[in-house]
Amino acid sequence: MEWTDWFDAHDYEIARQILQRGVGALAFVAFLSTLNQFRPLLGEHGLLPVPELLRRASRLRGPSVFRWGYSDRRLVVVAVVGLVLAASVVAGLPQLGPPWVPLIVFLVLWILYLSIVNVGQTFYGFGWEMLLCEALFTVAFLGSDQTPPPPTIVIAVWWLVFRLEFGAGMIKIRGGREWRDLTALMYHHETQPMPGPLSRQAHLLPNWFHKGEVLGNHFAQLVVPFLLFVPGPVGSSAAAIVILTQLWLIVTGNFAWLNWITVVLAASAVTDSAWHWLIPAIPSDLGTDAAATPIWWAVVVLGASALLIVLSFWPIRNLFSRRQLMNAAFNRWMLVNAYGAFGTVTKRRIEIVVEGTLAETPGDGTEWREYAFKGKPGALGAIPRQWAPYHLRLDWLMWFLPLGRMWEPWFEVFLLRLLQADAPTLALLDTDPFGGAAPRWIRARAYHYRFTTRAEFRQTGDRWVRTLEGEVVPPSGLG
Repeated sequence: MEWTDWFDAHDYEIARQILQRGVGALAFVAFLSTLNQFRPLLGEHGLLPVPELLRRASRLRGPSVFRWGYSDRRLVVVAVVGLVLAASVVAGLPQLGPPWVPLIVFLVLWILYLSIVNVGQTFYGFGWEMLLCEALFTVAFLGSDQTPPPPTIVIAVWWLVFRLEFGAGMIKIRGGREWRDLTALMYHHETQPMPGPLSRQAHLLPNWFHKGEVLGNHFAQLVVPFLLFVPGPVGSSAAAIVILTQLWLIVTGNFAWLNWITVVLAASAVTDSAWHWLIPAIPSDLGTDAAATPIWWAVVVLGASALLIVLSFWPIRNLFSRRQLMNAAFNRWMLVNAYGAFGTVTKRRIEIVVEGTLAETPGDGTEWREYAFKGKPGALGAIPRQWAPYHLRLDWLMWFLPLGRMWEPWFEVFLLRLLQADAPTLALLDTDPFGGAAPRWIRARAYHYRFTTRAEFRQTGDRWVRTLEGEVVPPSGLG
């Protein structure tokens, strides 16, 4: 017996494998999304250029490798390095070495993605960005296959899931009345930012089912998170409940990697014994042959654990505050953050539809052609596609426009880029109705979208009905 045996969580070897490879896989998706979208959105000639941000800002909100200058080429290097390192973690290569190897790989991934988020402005202002940063830092201290998983870091992941779920539950209870009268999910499947292929079917379920969904959500977010801290069957069962509720959200919507990473993190509470009970082919004694934890590694892990404990003061205070913050970072490193989502649910879906025309002068008989986006609703007969865990940042921000953010600076530049037929901007869209040619005029109109009923679908074959609400940007040209 080694004196560090108390520091070895032998029954959580599968949990460690899921955590490291799962977080690595989602980091790969995040860096891929950045590689494909950052330059037209935030690059040198983007909608919100980072060089302009660096000129204006006296200091960034956090550390970034771009602090000393940004170029699109440097962004590509950062994204590609992130992709390679994340892929190596998924393949399990760093985990084969001593514990300091995956530590360094994950910390580099954390710094690289933190660098992107800290200059990403509104396009990276989502809660799952800081969640990924915190997860990358936390799982960095899980060690390698040569040592057992450290229990303090496993518990730190449970604490992360607790804040993620309980924080979201408290935001809802303190938020809109629809969460308290159990009607929230009568609207949510239809009005969520980016519906998925099964969102319409979920919306058409009976009202009693939607009320049951809300009750189940409250139980999963306000009660179950406390049970994660009970090791053994209780914690494993609590994790299973969290995972099942997240899987339902995955099949009924497109929330980037939010639900996917919650599934990965919640799996940290499932013991190897539980996995063996569920799938007998899985050995029940995985990880028991690992060497005892080296003293130097125990010191490193305990130091990181102490840091996470100290930083927990602010999110704990936030959980009990009447003015609870949602998706807030309390330090420049985005560690031990506050989370939450959908404190209120939108009752009506308003979509901003952007159209262009080649007409010399727009009039009553002008032919307007609609730009089609990849994820947000457009064509009435189209089935919404499944994009998550991939994040379509432009589509998401289009959803926010009619919610009091119509005059965001990036949207004006976006319309200008369409008038210029800017190829990188057009690549963000699903369809350019002008085939690369520049329209003479652009306009934006607001429509009320709702899912068709089953009877309407049988009659028309459409999945949406839309009604014109009004014009929000009148015909505008370069002149």
